Amino acid sequence: MSGLNPFESVIRGLSSALPEPLKAMQQEFENTAKQALEGALHKMNLVTREEFDVQMAVLQKTRAKLEALEQQVAELEQHLVAKNVTHPTPTSNTSNASPT
Repeated sequence: MSGLNPFESVIRGLSSALPEPLKAMQQEFENTAKQALEGALHKMNLVTREEFDVQMAVLQKTRAKLEALEQQVAELEQHLVAKNVTHPTPTSNTSNASPT
């Protein structure tokens, strides 16, 4: 494709399909179409593939850290439950106490 970006090749394809009477305006059409397309893409606030890949890597790393923290919290909760079962805390409720 001799170094053309995909948009330029689409614009050139469209301009080559123009009817013969409009061929004289081909360069003007290509420039106008390119400006319109670039403006529309700019308004979409798109990111490059490189930026997307960087953010994906950050997300994957964050997800892995979150999963590790969730596992750690679950282990700590299990430890606390096991500790409370083997060493229950004394209750201050005296209404169930048997008379001495």
